[in-house]
Amino acid sequence: MWKYYALFSALFAGLTAVLAKLGLKGISGNVATAIRTVVILFISWGIVLAAGELKEVKGLTRNNLLFLLLSGVATGLSWIFYFKALETGPVSKVAPIDKLSVPIAIGLSVLLLKESIDVKTITGALLIVAGTIVLIK
Repeated sequence: MWKYYALFSALFAGLTAVLAKLGLKGISGNVATAIRTVVILFISWGIVLAAGELKEVKGLTRNNLLFLLLSGVATGLSWIFYFKALETGPVSKVAPIDKLSVPIAIGLSVLLLKESIDVKTITGALLIVAGTIVLIK
């Protein structure tokens, strides 16, 4: 099932780039990020409430909170820089550079999470890097 979720994530990420570029006309990336964040806030908590998962908040540990807060900071910074890039750059160049997050995530998963990777994963990551270089030149 995770593969379907990942495909939907990619589809919506692609839509995000184009829709964001259209929405950035005449406003700053900071305002766009703030509006987008409010929308995501309501959707996220709406899903939690609809799924009856609010009770899980009480079970959060300090470790959960620390890493989720750090992840939130990283997400916010990612969005801010993404929208800043979209303000002045073409989606066809910004989006591929943004996808360098894939090989970065793979590398960090090996270093920090001690995940093992195979030759296919390494090859795929290198192809993403190579593809990005081709697309942005």
